Amino acid sequence: MSRPLIGITSSLRRSADGEMTQVLGCEYIDAIEKAGGAPLILPMVATQEALQPVLDGLDGLLITGGPGIVEGLLDALPADLPPVEARRVQADEWAFSAAQQRARPVLGICYGMQFINARLGGTIYGDVQEARGVGPHAPGRNGGQPVEHEVDVVPGSHLAALIGGAAPERVNSFHIQAVQEMGAGLQVSSRSTDGLVEGVESADGRLMGVQFHPERLPGTVWQRLFEHLIERAAE
Repeated sequence: MSRPLIGITSSLRRSADGEMTQVLGCEYIDAIEKAGGAPLILPMVATQEALQPVLDGLDGLLITGGPGIVEGLLDALPADLPPVEARRVQADEWAFSAAQQRARPVLGICYGMQFINARLGGTIYGDVQEARGVGPHAPGRNGGQPVEHEVDVVPGSHLAALIGGAAPERVNSFHIQAVQEMGAGLQVSSRSTDGLVEGVESADGRLMGVQFHPERLPGTVWQRLFEHLIERAAE
């Protein structure tokens, strides 16, 4: 059986002299491969015409983590969170629109979850720690120390079915922004113990997003997120 082709978005890194480099953590590629998919890094091209043939061939889409979301913001981004580059925003919009039009499954991680929510009309806290008075959810706000916490999975959700129940599960945390109001057609699938949205999904489970980074949690129940993406992509 052939492996479903999964498009993977990436980020941009700007050097001191302005040179732009497209970058992607290998953990994303490894997670898709391990789950049974064929990973394809999507190029950030200047025109949709150049990317469309690639998008038309995809069976699924993974929207990875990244800088600060600028769409749907309720407040300004903090000084320690740079805004996402316009070139990435455009490429992500093309990829997500193509997946939506062709009813392909999509998994969003951290920035990716917030991006999906914003694209569907939801709103985003620029700095959730300031807005909600919660503790740090990113190592940079925690003296460089890792941040981990439990999430409460909503009973009856697709996420609960994936991981085999709705018992609290432990996750990592790297975010400064967070989802405030849900986008059209999305529902909460999990929350952190301090009430922040940690997971979203569509009613049919085709769209799923998590605020944490499951690609950095190999060998845990969260590997099922990638397996679910591949399973839906193979339908």
